[in-house]
Order: sequence, then structure tokens, then C-alpha cells
Amino acid sequence: MFRQSKTFLSKLKYLRVRNREVGRPSSTSAAERALQYGVGQKIHGFTVRQVTAVPDLFLTAVRLDHDVTGAQYLHAARDDSNNLFSVQFRTTPMDSTGVPHILEHTVLCGSRRFPCRDPFFKMLNRSLSTFMNAFTASDYTMYPFSTQNAKDFQNLLSVYLDAVFFPSLRELDFWQEGWRLENENPTDPSSPLVFKGVVFNEMKGAFSDNESLYAQHLQNKLLPDHTYSVVSGGEPLIIPDLTWDQLRNFHSTHYHPSNARFFTYGDLPLEQHLKQIQEEALSTFQRTEPNTAVPAQTHWDRPREAHVSCAPDALAPDPAKQNTLCVSYLLGDITDTFEAFTLSILSSLMISGPNSPFYKALIEPKIGTDFSSVVGYDGSTRDAFFSIGLQGMAEEDLQRVQGIIRQTLDDIIATGFEEERIEALLHKIEIQMKHQSSNFGLALASYIASCWNHDGDPVQLLKVSESVSRFRRCLQENPRYLQDKVQHYFKENPHKLTLSMSPDEQYLEKRSLAEHEKLQQKVQALTDTDRKDIYEKGLQLLSEQSTTQDSSCLPALKVSDVEPTIPHTPVQMGTAGGVPVQYCEQPTNGMVYFRAVCNLNTLPEDLKMFVPLFCSVITKLGSGGLDYRQQAQRMELKTGGMFVTPQVIPDIADLDLYEQGILLTSSCLERNLPEMFQLWSDIFNSPRFDDEERLRVLVMMAAQELSNGIASSGHMYAMTRAARSLTPTANLQETFSGMTQVKFMKRLAEMTDVTSVLRKLPRMKRHLLNADNMRCAVNATPQKMADATVEMERFMDNIASTRKERKPVRPVIVERPLDPHAPTGSVASRKLISEPNFKPCQLKTYFELPFPVNFASECVRTVPFTHEDYASLCVLGRLMTAKFLHGEIREKGGAYGGGARMGGGGLFSFYSYRDPNCSQTLAAFRKGVEWAYDGKFTQQDVDEAKLSVFSTVDAPIAPSDKGFGLFLSGISDEVKQTHRERLFAVTHKNLTDVAGRYLGFGQSTCGVAVLGPENEGIKKDPSWVVK
Repeated sequence: MFRQSKTFLSKLKYLRVRNREVGRPSSTSAAERALQYGVGQKIHGFTVRQVTAVPDLFLTAVRLDHDVTGAQYLHAARDDSNNLFSVQFRTTPMDSTGVPHILEHTVLCGSRRFPCRDPFFKMLNRSLSTFMNAFTASDYTMYPFSTQNAKDFQNLLSVYLDAVFFPSLRELDFWQEGWRLENENPTDPSSPLVFKGVVFNEMKGAFSDNESLYAQHLQNKLLPDHTYSVVSGGEPLIIPDLTWDQLRNFHSTHYHPSNARFFTYGDLPLEQHLKQIQEEALSTFQRTEPNTAVPAQTHWDRPREAHVSCAPDALAPDPAKQNTLCVSYLLGDITDTFEAFTLSILSSLMISGPNSPFYKALIEPKIGTDFSSVVGYDGSTRDAFFSIGLQGMAEEDLQRVQGIIRQTLDDIIATGFEEERIEALLHKIEIQMKHQSSNFGLALASYIASCWNHDGDPVQLLKVSESVSRFRRCLQENPRYLQDKVQHYFKENPHKLTLSMSPDEQYLEKRSLAEHEKLQQKVQALTDTDRKDIYEKGLQLLSEQSTTQDSSCLPALKVSDVEPTIPHTPVQMGTAGGVPVQYCEQPTNGMVYFRAVCNLNTLPEDLKMFVPLFCSVITKLGSGGLDYRQQAQRMELKTGGMFVTPQVIPDIADLDLYEQGILLTSSCLERNLPEMFQLWSDIFNSPRFDDEERLRVLVMMAAQELSNGIASSGHMYAMTRAARSLTPTANLQETFSGMTQVKFMKRLAEMTDVTSVLRKLPRMKRHLLNADNMRCAVNATPQKMADATVEMERFMDNIASTRKERKPVRPVIVERPLDPHAPTGSVASRKLISEPNFKPCQLKTYFELPFPVNFASECVRTVPFTHEDYASLCVLGRLMTAKFLHGEIREKGGAYGGGARMGGGGLFSFYSYRDPNCSQTLAAFRKGVEWAYDGKFTQQDVDEAKLSVFSTVDAPIAPSDKGFGLFLSGISDEVKQTHRERLFAVTHKNLTDVAGRYLGFGQSTCGVAVLGPENEGIKKDPSWVVK
């Protein structure tokens, strides 16, 4: 997977107490045990260099070096059962053939101990991993996994170590994953030769995303001296220059322990990890001197300018305003951790939120639709950089924007920043450290990766409180501390790049022509023998892809390793001011988490389309005595953020029943609980709807964000659209979050006067922010729950005036009890909409978009969550993905991804991602059903699919999210346990039965949707609706 990464101050902190497993000593905490290691101590071929307690994060960091190879190792010991391993190599390509990216794919295709094809994808179904992936960044390649099971950890560690240090790197795998010349139809030697390959198609997709394209060019041009001047993921027109020998050579020079950094995290013992890594990998290596260091970029003595072209955006709010301009400044070395911390804070002060100087100067005058796609501090390269600019601008404003940027920097140097804004940012850091995420190990691995990659101190990076204290001291000693930084890094810095980007109507045509010319150049150099060779190799690859692999060499857990029962999550049901409240006591580490659902049953139909916009703006327009700037400041100082999102929640027992509403979410430190509820009270009682200019800015930003998201999430849009005509839930979901909403927001952004939209908001507020339609949930520590209950009562008293009983718009309302254990009639309920007359219909929709690849989906209406066949369909989705669709869509078809899955709303969905062939893929979906119906799979295949389902079902849940499924959807522990037992019980016969009963041709109603380039075949087919 190609990653354009940023390093943030975020991604920190959570604490979780879990049942311990075999292999975990239980007397003291993992962090305490790790403090017993001594500097200089020898353990399994490693020597301990540093042992550091990091109380902020409840962990102990242990740094070691491998005695023979010099491999670096960091262990973060922490009481968290979601243990993580990662190994990263500094990979510094000097051309744009994508060699590190193609190598990342190819090492996962078989190794010395595990010679079967594709052990990585096979392990997804033989493990209970909570995360498995690999990333290629600009200058490193990382291989992380996490799991809560000690035996699974050892299994995955064996596979990962063997993959990276002893891969097979077969030529056939290089062709499949990287690039190859092959007959369009591999079985017909007279069909034309074309380029194929997974990475080739992935990068064609990446280069069709204007945001990625811009970010790539900016890095290449700002840092032109060394590895950052090339595309590590691969430029599609240069990928075909890479040879198999070059790939193997890159592996031998870069994938060596002397160039490796190992990271482990969690509560499993360090000694066991070191022993396994030494025995299975490092013991066979000697030290080398990897020549992979990235030199500092030479600083320019004068600024530079550059221009790039991109494809026009068919969904841009204003077709005449599609220019981007951004000014980037080279900063310092990221291994100076305190300077990086300071610059990261400085960046946030300059650009984050409506109180920041660049927001006021660039966004509010509405010169563009939003900041440029690259904005703020980026610490993912050896020398960090800062960028500021706009997208969605007219060409004539380019010069003006440069002037505004210069002027704003002068203003910052003159006036500095308000103390309260600095405090708000430091408060945000405190919250990030206290918040407990469910994948903290992965967040840590990503957080330290870039700095450590360039030999910075990863442990220093973790001491966030130290950096905060030092930052406060610097401000005390020199009130102009931040202004001096702006003067030095921005005002007096000649290493400045001004990069503009504008659309070219012929962009895709030119790319396509260049690819065609590259192809012709390759083809014309071929002899008859070469052509014959290509044909035969194509058949050989097809034969390999079609052969069922023996994967018995791979380690695997058994279904019997899965816990038979789920842990119980206790919740208390209560009321506050007559509104139902669910209280869930959790170890939230001094945080309080609040959520509320307000249904929209009384909202007039003509306002439904505006619900996502209402949610997006209601916390950003000001309220009570605060204008929007003061409100934003108050939220930053007193909360971890306040959000409102549309929700369409399918019933768990009936496909034509759903709850429609908005979800309110916020969190705060315990000390700020009254202030957080006061902010919500003001939004309920006196939101401000008087600033048309502010609304215009928010509409433009929302429309731009939606339009930008399609290239990276096209499969989600395809699935949402394909599902639209199948259930009332899916129909409303598409209205709120599908292509319908994207196009609706584009229309709003095109309006010169949004007064008519502004007038709708108070009407909507009366229906949506109504205490009569509301239920709430609070997660907090047991010690704080009494206070939270008192504040909840006060909040409900404050908003009592909003409580009005209104008539629902839809006639049929069905009530479901919030507390499944309460006697009938004695309890508060969720009010669901029933659409008994909804008629599912077949619909095929094609969205023609300026992409060189497709996103395809087919959805089938099946059964709800509590139906006895639901578990079988879940297992079937995983089975079809792993054993059939992966081979057809990715290996043979060359798409970056594809598969099938069962969704909570009773829809079985097929999908593909960055796919060169939509017709072939749609046919593969149907073939997959036939394959399943014919029962062409083994009991082992069924067990592996079950493991894969359980790894999702048992994914770790953060304390902030415990009890959320019950609150939102009414899924109690008993319902979950029944589902679990059904999963265990699924048989081979169940799977063939449900494949025939629900997915067989003509059995159920299905919808199809494709987003992709112009397609003549579909245009001529009357069964398709072309948009």
C-alpha cells in the first residue's frame, strides 16, 4: 500500500484492562516489569542500551541493538493485550520505477519457509489479527501487524520475518504485482499486448487523484536533491522500466537487518520476541554498511516556482475555479524532536480553525474553496516543511494569494498569537494523551517511524509532557519566541517553492497517449520469439493463478482458539429530565464521553436532503453569546471536539425498518464537564443563523471535501449507490452520504446567494434539536459517574424549552425498547420508521468520471442481523473473498482490491477498487456465486473464513466506545452472543444453501453501480442508467 504520510502530534494514548492470556505474567504491570532490564544486559543476541519510563503514556521504552548486525530495536511495554510488531527498512529509491512499492507487494508472495503463493493474504484467514498490512512511504517501508492472541503473535511473526528477510521474489510474482506485458486476453495470442499489474493499476488510480498528484509533485520539487525527487510508489509511465533483477538487487541492499528497525508493543514478554527474531532471522546475517542514509537537502539561495497540470474535476463547485496554489518552506531536521514539536504547534496556530490567521486571511474572503490539499507542517521527510495555499481558485487570483500569504506572515511577526489559542492547543495535546484508542500500538509505530528512520531518538519523541513543559518555558523566557520562529523559517527563508496546479481538458487524454506510446515502444522492440515467450508466460501465470494452492506450510489458529463467549459490558439505564440515558462505567483515564441521538421523524421531507449540511455547520456558526470564532476557541479549550453526524440505523430484525436521526458526539477532561454541557445547551437553545457569509464558506469547504474524496473512496460510493434501490435504509443512506449528496452539495456551492439555505436551518433545528426526540449515553470512570449524572440533569433542565411533541411525517412508527431487559411498556424506546410498502428494484447505474480505473459494486438484498442465515452470509463473504474473488479480481484482473462482505443492513455487497476491468469484474461477482453454490471449497476453507470473521467481531473496543452498539442499534450482549454461536455453528452445507437461496441469479433483488472512465459498451446497453 502506497502511503503519503504526515507526522502529527496526535495518535497518542489509551489504557485498557483485559482478561490476560497464557504467556502473560500477571503479578505486576508490563511497564513495571520492563523497568527491571539493565543497560548493558545481553538478551538473545541483543544488548539493552536504554530503559526509560514514559509515565504520560503508561509505558516503559526499552531500546536495544543486535550485537552482530546492528539492527535497532525498540520495545514499548504497556498493559495492552493488543500487541503489535513492526519492522521497517529505510528504502531510498533513486528513480520512479516504484521499486520499493513493488518489492513491498512481492515479498508478501511467498518465502523460504512458506513457499505457497501469497502467504500474506492467506494469513488474514488463518489468524485473529486486529491489523495486518504493509506501507511504502517516501523513504521507508514498514510491515506491521497486531493481535490479542499470544500464539497468533508468534505465528504472524514467523511469517513476517520470513517474508521480509527470505522472500522467494519469483519472476511470476513480480509480473503479477508489479507490471507485465500480456495479451489482453491471455488465452488468445492474437489479442493486443497491454500493460497489466497490481501496482501499475494502483498508481494509475493514485495519479488520477488530484490531491495525491499535487502532494507528490510538491515533495519532488521542494526536495529535489535525493530520494524525495522521485515517486517511491511508482510513476505509471516509468514503472515498466523496472526489471526483475533490479527488484532483487534492491531487496539485497535494503532489506538487511543492518538497515532494519524493529518495534514491539504491548504486554507480551520482550524475551520471547527477541529469541524468535534471533533464531528465525537474524542469526544467519552478518553486519553490512547499508548505504541508505538520506543527506540533508541543500538549502536554496533563492525561491523557486513551478506549475503542474491535472484532470478537470467534474464535480467542482465552479468549473472556472479549479486552480491550486501553495507556498512551501523547507524547515529543519525532524530528528531535532523539540524543534519539530514547536514547529508542529506553530503550524496549528497558523492554520487550524476559524481563529487562525491564515483561515481569516485566505478562507473567509472566499477566494478559494478550501486550503490546498497539502497544508501545514509535514514531518514525514528528513527535512520537514510547511505549506500554505488554496484550492478551488480562479487563475486571476494566483498573484493576489501570494501577496496575502506574505502579508499574513508579516502580521503574525508583528502581533503574535493570543495566549488563549496557545492554551487551547496544549489542552488538545493533553486530551490526545489521555484518550485511549483501540490501536494505540499502531499509532505509536506510525508516530515514531519517520524520526527513527533518520536515526532520531524515538523515545524522546514519546516524552510529550517534557516537550510541553519546555515549550512553556521558552514562551516565558521570550514572549516573541514563536514570532522569531516565523521570522526565521518563513520571512527570511529563501528555500521556498510556489507551486500552482490548473486543470487541462486533455490531461487524461495525454496520459493515455503517453501510456500508449510507452506500450508501442516496448512492443516494437519485441521479436517473434519475445512475443511467443510473453504469450507462454501469460498462460503460465494464468495457470498458477487458477491452481488451488497448498497452504498447509503456513501456521494457523483453530476455531477452537476463539473464546466461546463474549465479555459482558455492564450498562445502567436511567433518565435525566425525562430523557433516557445509558451510563457505562469504564477506565476512561480522566475523560468523559457523551453521545446523543435525536431522531428526525418529524422533519418535513423537503428538508431531508439538507440534514448532512445541518450536521456539518450547526457546531460552527456560533451560539448563545458566542460568535463562531469564540465558540471554536471555547470548544478547543474545554472539549476534545463536538461533532454532529447524520445516522441511518437499520433495525436488526426487519429490513424495511430503520431509525433516522443525528448523532451528537463530544468528549472532555473530567474537570471541564460543566463547560462541555454548557456549549451543547447553547447550541440547542440559541444557535446563530444570522451569518450568510460564514455559511457560504462552510458550504464551499464541504462541497470541495466531498468532491476530493471520490478518487480515494470510489468503492464506498459504488456500494452505497448499488444498495440504494434495495432497502429503505440504504435509500436514505445514499441520500445522506452517496453521489446524490455530492451532487446536491455541488449545486449549493454554485449558488451566489445562500440566504434561502440559511432560512431552512432554524426550521430544521426545531425538529432535530428537540429533547422530545432524544436519548443519551455517557461513558466515564466509576468515580466520576455521579458528577456526570448531575451535569446530565442540569443539561436537560437547560434545554427543556426545546422539548415539543411534534407529529411524525411518516405514518408507521415502530417502537423498540432501549433496555432489552426491562418489562414491556415500562421503558423508553427507539422510534423506528417502517416502510412496509417499500418495493426493492433492480437498478444499474454508471457514473462517468475522469478516472483511468473503475470502482464497481453489486449489492443483493438478503436478511437482517438476527436472522439465522445472517452468520452464514458473513462467513460466505470472507470465504468468497479469500478463495475466489481475490484471485479473479486482483491476481488475474489486476485491480488493487476486491471482495464481498455482508453488511449490517442486510445487504451482501461485492466490490472492486482501482480496477482496470469493470465488465470482467461484474462477471467475476456472478462466477463467485456459482463457485460457492457448487461447494468448491473445503472444511479448512470454512474454518479459515470463520477465523477471519471472528478477528473483526472480536476487534478491541476502546473504553469510550463500550456499550455503543447497544445504545445506537439495540445490539445487546445476548444478541451478540447468539450471533457468535451461529458463527461457530456454520457448516459447509449452510454456505452452499445461502449462496443459492439469496445470491443465485433471479433469487434476490440486486443493484449494480460503477464509477469509472467513459465506457462505450455500457453506454449502448439500455439496462444501464448513465450519469
